Amino acid sequence: MTAADVLDTGPPGLSPTDAEEVGRTTFGIGATAEPLVSERDQNFRLTESQGQRWVLKVSNAAEERPVVEMEVAAVAHIAAIDPGLPVPLARPSVSGDTVAAVTIGGAAHLVRLLPFMPGRTAAPGELDGAAIAHIGAVVARTGLALRGFFHPAAGRVIGWDQQRLPGLMRHAALVRDPRRRALLDRVLARFEVNVLPVLPRLRAQVIHNDVTLDNLLLDTEHHVTGIVDFGDMAHTALVLDIPASLQSLVRGRDDVFEVSDAFLAGYTAIVPLEEREAELLGDLLAGRMAQTILISAFRTRQYPDNAYIHGWSEPAWDLLTQLDGIGFDAAARRLAGLARAPRGRRRIPDQELLGRRATVLGTALEPLSYRRPLHLVRGRGAWLEDADGERYLDAYNNVPVVGHAHPRVVEAIARQAALLNTNTRYLHEHIVELGERLTATLPAELDTVMFVNSGSEANDLAWRLATSVTGGDAGLVTDWAYHGVTAAIADFSPSEWPRGERPDGVETVPAPNTFRGPYAGAEDAAAVARAEVGAAVARMTERGRRPAALFIDACFTSDGIFVPPPDVVAAMIGAARDAGALYVADEVQSGHGRTGDGLWGHAAWGVTPDIVTLGKPMGAGHPVAAVITRAAIAARFAAETTFFSTFGGNPVACAAALAVLDVIEDEDLVANAAAVGGWLSAALTEIAGRHRSIGDVRGRGLMTGVELASASLAGGVKEAMRERGVLIGTTGRAGNVLKIRPPLCVTRDEAGLIASTLDEVLGAG
Repeated sequence: MTAADVLDTGPPGLSPTDAEEVGRTTFGIGATAEPLVSERDQNFRLTESQGQRWVLKVSNAAEERPVVEMEVAAVAHIAAIDPGLPVPLARPSVSGDTVAAVTIGGAAHLVRLLPFMPGRTAAPGELDGAAIAHIGAVVARTGLALRGFFHPAAGRVIGWDQQRLPGLMRHAALVRDPRRRALLDRVLARFEVNVLPVLPRLRAQVIHNDVTLDNLLLDTEHHVTGIVDFGDMAHTALVLDIPASLQSLVRGRDDVFEVSDAFLAGYTAIVPLEEREAELLGDLLAGRMAQTILISAFRTRQYPDNAYIHGWSEPAWDLLTQLDGIGFDAAARRLAGLARAPRGRRRIPDQELLGRRATVLGTALEPLSYRRPLHLVRGRGAWLEDADGERYLDAYNNVPVVGHAHPRVVEAIARQAALLNTNTRYLHEHIVELGERLTATLPAELDTVMFVNSGSEANDLAWRLATSVTGGDAGLVTDWAYHGVTAAIADFSPSEWPRGERPDGVETVPAPNTFRGPYAGAEDAAAVARAEVGAAVARMTERGRRPAALFIDACFTSDGIFVPPPDVVAAMIGAARDAGALYVADEVQSGHGRTGDGLWGHAAWGVTPDIVTLGKPMGAGHPVAAVITRAAIAARFAAETTFFSTFGGNPVACAAALAVLDVIEDEDLVANAAAVGGWLSAALTEIAGRHRSIGDVRGRGLMTGVELASASLAGGVKEAMRERGVLIGTTGRAGNVLKIRPPLCVTRDEAGLIASTLDEVLGAG
């Protein structure tokens, strides 16, 4: 017989008298035998007259000696590696063998004598979170103890090894109920697509594979006092221990995620899961249910009187039905999120966290982005995940420009942080290389770089440079711009001005808008733009102020996202320079390839800036920013003062920024911004033809604005898209423009999800 025959072969049929005889003649003990339940083997409790108790385990006739010997060796290995785990070490027979062969009634059997472990089996409903977490830790410790164990028999084929599930699919015909069969078929199809291709790449070793409540003994405090029945051991994926245990812990309960959270907290504190393992948990749990159903179906047909086998099927169907009701994808995301959750502290309920946030952070902080708070815990690429494992396509945040948690950026930060992080008063290669690479992307006259920590600081320093060089004391910005939050630059952010206030040192000009406003329909829009700047300068002059700088965001992001003709913007810049001001190109939101027509958005105007400012997208969120200018401007500033930012341009920050430049180049993200952004703009324009509430679609690359009829509609659309798993923002003076700016790694399919979700939301409204 082969190992595959184990589930096809009936359990041994020894009587209690036979068991007592084996105990006496093979192991040298006189004891009374009582049958214990088992699936395919046969177990007896042997009680000696002085009260010592043992378990006589009689193996299935199809079980080969090497497999039984492997079980005995594995238990001994666990006891040696982790003596705190309560496992039953086999007692040698009178001949010295831990696995003995006996013949009863003409049939040969392999037998072992194991100590009867203290404790009792528990029902799932008895266990609280602490007990479940303890069991999770025990399962992980068992797997960890087996990590170095090897035995030639570990490669045996057994149906309870989930990688063998395809071989059980032939039994699906035994499921007669059409609805149940359809559910089972969906689970099996998902397993073939989602799990089978990945299983060979997961961590693999010998595992217990059946640490269930049937095989755990607990004391009155629900601490594990015994781990028994190693009969389903196999060399397989380590993670398969988890669904095997979870199956029994959630049996008869309707709080599958609460149970899973507690179990995974205990498990991952000992053995953290790899990303691929976490992502598969949902399908592996469903796969374990399918295994149980299929094995139960054919085993029940073979042995209809075995109540132990009979009792598996309905709980498995119950759990599958629960998962199906939640949605298998949603359940998988939730379980993956629980597996990845930071441990060592309890999960704080959102309402509690909201209250604490309000108390400690105060009322001046801008409100949360959504009416139903979004509690994010991780991101990857263009996707974010919340504390419940729900995923959201990020079509809003420009700071993680190459994608959330890009592995090359993370690795660069970690590698340098492990070596050194200090300031620019010391010599270091990173800051020099980064400066050289940045200046190489700009016109030759922009040859000097000054590093800071944020876009606000960069614009603040740009303002100091401008006032030093020009002698001016006032700035020009577009009328709903945002350039930062420092004391000086907050004045240059009209979108943030307190109601009714207008700083004396700032004048605004209308953002160039080719669709409506002062330039719409003008015979010479450039002349109008020049006149607007001239009028703003005149107002300054009347107050005794002189212009020092004109700040322009190349996408006019806060103004409403506009794409004016280059000559219009060039005329604005020319008029400002004629009045003595420098031109500051604010590339915090438009730079690093977002516009799809080059690395820097200002290049479209055909005018070389006097100063370029970069912000945190430069380091994909790591605090690094820069001012790039002409050497003469920096020298003029240096004649009056020196500049130093303690951690501006530190080695770790520069490592992050260098990695971002590498990723943009190597993954061709500027071209991706152009291609995907162009497709998205076309798709949104097509949608606009079906929805009268859309007034305009505009933008460059992956900076897209969708103008709606009102701010209330835009706000409602933003909330509705969040509920459907897509994050966007709103912008513009009226707040009626949807702001869509995903990471540059966004794919065509992901852009399609943005468009289809907007179409769905507008159609539902």
